[in-house]
Amino acid sequence: MTTIAETAPVSKTALWTGRLLSGLVILFLLFDGAIKLVPWPVVTESMDRIGYGSSETLARSLGIITIVCTVLYSVPPTSILGAILLTGYLGGAMASHLRIGSPLFTHILFGFYLGLMVWGGLWLRDRNLRALLPFRR
Repeated sequence: MTTIAETAPVSKTALWTGRLLSGLVILFLLFDGAIKLVPWPVVTESMDRIGYGSSETLARSLGIITIVCTVLYSVPPTSILGAILLTGYLGGAMASHLRIGSPLFTHILFGFYLGLMVWGGLWLRDRNLRALLPFRR
């Protein structure tokens, strides 16, 4: 007996669009995590403005979390776990910006936009996720 995932082909266009979306997210989040590892003054100053203080230890910890979740997302067998963890991380960033009254469309919803790219890219390139979350025609 075959499952839906085994029989539902992924078009080349969908596959490459998903890879492109996922690749952009991966590059952005790896860069974001890397600058938190250093941490540059812009990172600690931003954290202080958001209300977390200018702790270099916290910045490094967030950088490690970002990189680990992104690596999990980038490896096909763990990509769904990585997407779930990144969703939680991005939700926390959105809540932090909401708490301090940041602009809605540029700051608060940025995590939402990135989350759409995370899940959209994964949905386009992963047959199993498409079978789990199908769009009806």
